[in-house]
Amino acid sequence: MSKLPDFEGLAMFAKVAEEHSFAAAARTLGVSVATVSRAVARLEERLGGRLFNRTSRRLALTDYGHRLAERASRILSDAEEAEDVARETSSRPRGLVKLAAPLSFGTRWIAPMLPEFFRRYPEIAVDLHLTDAQADLIGEGFDAALRIAVLEDSSLVARLIAPVRRFVVAAPAYIAEYGRPQHPHDLATHRCLSYANRSRPDVWRFAHQETGKEASITPAGPLRGTSAEALLPTVLAGLAITELPEFIATQYFPDRQLEPILTDWRLPEGGLYFVTPTARARPAKVSALADFLIGELTDARWSAEAVMGWKPPSRLLRQP
Repeated sequence: MSKLPDFEGLAMFAKVAEEHSFAAAARTLGVSVATVSRAVARLEERLGGRLFNRTSRRLALTDYGHRLAERASRILSDAEEAEDVARETSSRPRGLVKLAAPLSFGTRWIAPMLPEFFRRYPEIAVDLHLTDAQADLIGEGFDAALRIAVLEDSSLVARLIAPVRRFVVAAPAYIAEYGRPQHPHDLATHRCLSYANRSRPDVWRFAHQETGKEASITPAGPLRGTSAEALLPTVLAGLAITELPEFIATQYFPDRQLEPILTDWRLPEGGLYFVTPTARARPAKVSALADFLIGELTDARWSAEAVMGWKPPSRLLRQP
């Protein structure tokens, strides 16, 4: 007797047990009834016990068969999944990709790119979830996520696409009326808008570009919001200061709707990452989306250099 398990026999037995019929199992598997019957008989002979009690009208698992059926079904399921992954990886990308992305970034940058992606990959669909809450990729069944963060060690696989800086900004009208802060501690006397979707109190932490000295302030003002879009009208109207990610702030710099302030100081710099769970093989559809987004986003078209067409003072651009 071969030491190799009879995988075919186990698979056909599992299907008969599931369908409660040799004929139905044969139709599902695309083989003849005789083929299924021989495979089950061969397995019974190999294992030395009957798996089914058969009559002309009824087919029922024996106690012995019951004990084996669950494990055989699991073997069949694992084999089917392995083949599906291999087939999808080697074939043309197709299927649904469940992708999470930050709300503002996804609206401003990802959604406008999708038409070109769908033209290139007409057999891929994207289930795009835009939220500033950090999605649980494995628990919520996501294939991938775009994250903007100072990414901590985790069990996820993360590919850095581009750095993302943050700017403290104000409208010229605000600066003209209330003055330009020269030190982070000056912000304590200014109206500063902050985000309400963070689990911890919002604290702005600064480090001086030249000396490395640190300073922290807790912003206080007339409005907290769950997105930058909620804060922007008040800031653009010259009524408050806020901090914005680079991909939002820079579009308001060329015509001076907003100005970066405290440019001698920097906030913690994060990065834009493409993240996938380690627990899954990456199918072709996810690889296609990853390659497309990384290719489109690596040049960071939202950066101050790209948007303004010139290099701002080095104090503003120096990396941590």
